[in-house]
Amino acid sequence: MKVSYNWIKQFINVPEALEEHTALLTSLGLEVEGVEKFESVKGGLEGIVVGYVESCEQHTNADKLKVTKVNIGTETVQIVCGAPNVAAGQKVPVATVGTTLYDDKGEAWKIKKGKIRGEESHGMICAEDELGLGSSHAGIMVLDKDLEIGMPLKEVVSIESDHVIEIGLTPNRSDAMSHMGVARDLRAGLAIHADPVEFITPSVSGFHVVNRSSRVDIEVENTDLAPRYCGVTISGISVKESPEWIKNRLKAIGIAPKNNVVDVTNYVMHELGQPLHAFDLKAISGNKIIVKTLPKNTLFTTLDGIEHQLHEDDLMICDTEKPLCIAGVYGGLNSGVTEATTSIFLESAYFNPVSVRKTAKRHNFNTDASFRFERGIDPNITEYALKRAALLIQETGGGDISSDISDLYSQKIEDEQVFLPFAKVNSLIGQEIPKEEIKSILRTLDINVNNVTESGLGLTIPAYRNDVTRPVDVIEEILRVYGYDRIESASKLNATIAKSSKLENNRLQNIVAQQLVGQGFLEMMANSLTSEKNHMLTEQISPKNEVRMLNPLSSDLAVMRQSLIYGGLEAIAHNLNRKQENLRLFEFGSSYHQYQERQFTENKHLSIITAGNTSDQTWNSATQPADFFYLKGAVIAVLKRLGIHTVNEQPTKLDFLSEGIALSSGVKIADLGVVKKKVAKSFGVEVTVHFANIYWSEILKIVSKEHAPVKEIPKFPEVSRDFALLVDDIVSFKQLREIALNSEKKILKSVQLFDVYEGGKLPKGKKSYALNFTLQDTNKTLTDKQIDKTMNKIQQQLENQAGAVLR
Repeated sequence: MKVSYNWIKQFINVPEALEEHTALLTSLGLEVEGVEKFESVKGGLEGIVVGYVESCEQHTNADKLKVTKVNIGTETVQIVCGAPNVAAGQKVPVATVGTTLYDDKGEAWKIKKGKIRGEESHGMICAEDELGLGSSHAGIMVLDKDLEIGMPLKEVVSIESDHVIEIGLTPNRSDAMSHMGVARDLRAGLAIHADPVEFITPSVSGFHVVNRSSRVDIEVENTDLAPRYCGVTISGISVKESPEWIKNRLKAIGIAPKNNVVDVTNYVMHELGQPLHAFDLKAISGNKIIVKTLPKNTLFTTLDGIEHQLHEDDLMICDTEKPLCIAGVYGGLNSGVTEATTSIFLESAYFNPVSVRKTAKRHNFNTDASFRFERGIDPNITEYALKRAALLIQETGGGDISSDISDLYSQKIEDEQVFLPFAKVNSLIGQEIPKEEIKSILRTLDINVNNVTESGLGLTIPAYRNDVTRPVDVIEEILRVYGYDRIESASKLNATIAKSSKLENNRLQNIVAQQLVGQGFLEMMANSLTSEKNHMLTEQISPKNEVRMLNPLSSDLAVMRQSLIYGGLEAIAHNLNRKQENLRLFEFGSSYHQYQERQFTENKHLSIITAGNTSDQTWNSATQPADFFYLKGAVIAVLKRLGIHTVNEQPTKLDFLSEGIALSSGVKIADLGVVKKKVAKSFGVEVTVHFANIYWSEILKIVSKEHAPVKEIPKFPEVSRDFALLVDDIVSFKQLREIALNSEKKILKSVQLFDVYEGGKLPKGKKSYALNFTLQDTNKTLTDKQIDKTMNKIQQQLENQAGAVLR
């Protein structure tokens, strides 16, 4: 949120101390994220001087150009000018060589010495739009003849300088969504460190009704959605450009001025925090305003020209025939103020924050008005803000107040009553704050102390502080004004040691994460919210099982994810677009499903996703692709690290994988394979992607039941033997490995495949496997006789069961 420093000082009359005040605002909880200098004329007219045109002659090579001699005080320079109204004897604004000017988009450009159609030009005679002093480009500015030649133009033109403070406003601080709110906080901070500062609010004592010729009746049908609604009519106004002081205030905080009526409503909203809306009185049929909801799918066109289908819960401002405005969100196309408007109906209201937020999100609006209404504004400032705006409109556009203020306040929002125990203040803060200082802080925050007892304070919290409803909230207010830095650190540090199991989820996650990081993987974290379009990519992940958000921030964050594959592919696409092509990522996260009405399930997962190579190519090693077998090795390593050594393999049934396997150990614990190209392309990924989904919830159940075996390290050496076997094409290594291990269970420790050959020299339908067998006896050293006997036994079983032939 942007606030003007000059504007703040209209509420509290304090000396200029920008750095001190911004630091104080941050300590009060209104974090200052940056400060920018603002000038009503960008550049401050630096380098612009008053020049005197001594001569003006026609350019010999251009009909529309003139060659002038201009005295700029220090010298007389030649300037080529194309303005039709330039003439000798004029005093004009001259941008000297080296001066920086700004175009209508704020882009800077510098005046340089140059030649135009063969004639030298040393500067530029400026029009008002080129200086930022107006919008006219019909000709150059002609200045007062009494001005001194060579004097800086900034001494002639009034330029307002300001500092714009960018505040990172947290959602709970709705009371600070205005200059008055920020100034109120700053006053409280200054009061605790120095003498109390007077708080000055704009006077509305000049408000009075001139006649009652244009009364508009108001009817509120839904008082729950519109607890308070005020309105007044102003007749005989002139819609025109706003005065400079209003335009400067609005431009400083980034709002483009439009006309005096619209500018005043924006001005008061940012000044007091109360959104207002002005209707052209002629557009209101039946001289009546009705605040109500309309039937579902009613069509309504907003100010931006877009037609919307209304929801049955959208609160609308209507007349007797048609809707005029979406309450608290956006105005209608045909009811706004134009240059032809002479009478207006001015609205000031308090709308239900939840209703406004739902409507704004439903129609994808994010206006300054909805920003304030949906967080909760001050319900007691409604009439005051209306009077303030009416007086400003009269000041800037004339006109008369032509009706009494209609104020329908059917459901009064009461101030909160809170009892604050002193003991709770001291115990929570950890330090005793004097009672008188507590009461002083509360008074500066407009919190009334109704009664004081030995045990605590009876307080009345103003309605605009809708975030302060409990004693702990009041303590937070006291502490932020008192100053967190004034709380002393204890000399003694107490800590407790919590007993935790080594099988707890977070500890197991850390173990696995450390292992994967050691293997070169990077941990990622994706949003649990995703687009509903993603749930249409496959049949298994069905939209009927999705968990939808009631109030989604956007259509891309409308549902909870049913798989971690979406976040993984988005991360792959994001990195590929930034030339990061070798990717190995993992994520711990949850999926969310609704298999029956209001029956929600959440399952934990560990996802691993790869693309590209495992390493870059070097002079002594080629690249190694992060292929299926690399991914499988990483998954098996994770399972073994968790003590799961025996797994069964089956073809995967996940339909977003084109091929792959499912691993099980009693229950399915992982799916891994190649992501379908169609699914990957929907995220903008053209390369081959491998994905593994480890069902972490099942892993936790298995690990909690199993105890890792502890074995003594063998003292005796192991022996290695190799077989080269000729087998049929359909025989797999897995079959050979199981046959070997079953034929010798005591001393055969492992079987590894180290070569596969399928060449033209082999018989048709045959292939060659080279296997390595590791033998070891934990009690003694193996003899050649034992080794030969074992290998013969294994060979015989391979021949009998798999038809293998020793080559």
